[in-house]
Amino acid sequence: MTDQANILPGTLDLLILKAVSLGKLHGYGVLLRIEQISGGALQIQQGALYPALYRLEHKGLIQSEWGTSENNRRAKYYSLTKAGRRQLGEEVASWNSLADAIARALSARPQEG
Repeated sequence: MTDQANILPGTLDLLILKAVSLGKLHGYGVLLRIEQISGGALQIQQGALYPALYRLEHKGLIQSEWGTSENNRRAKYYSLTKAGRRQLGEEVASWNSLADAIARALSARPQEG
């Protein structure tokens, strides 16, 4: 059995928004940050990440600028826009509401009659 969890459909964008809300990151840094903040349970494949970064930037939720990485290579750094911060807040609230509802449902016990 593995300690890694599968990412639910539709949650990659939320995880990316959260990762870049913690500070500017280049693409590979986003992968590492998600792995770090999930305690190693979530690992994103690069093949899924870069289309998601493009999609989020195209929607105006993140923005990018070129910079130099820690290993002195040219890299595109991503940061959250004002719209992205608002979207992140809405998605976190929605996710927490859903998680609470599922937890209540899963803790249900048979009624005594």
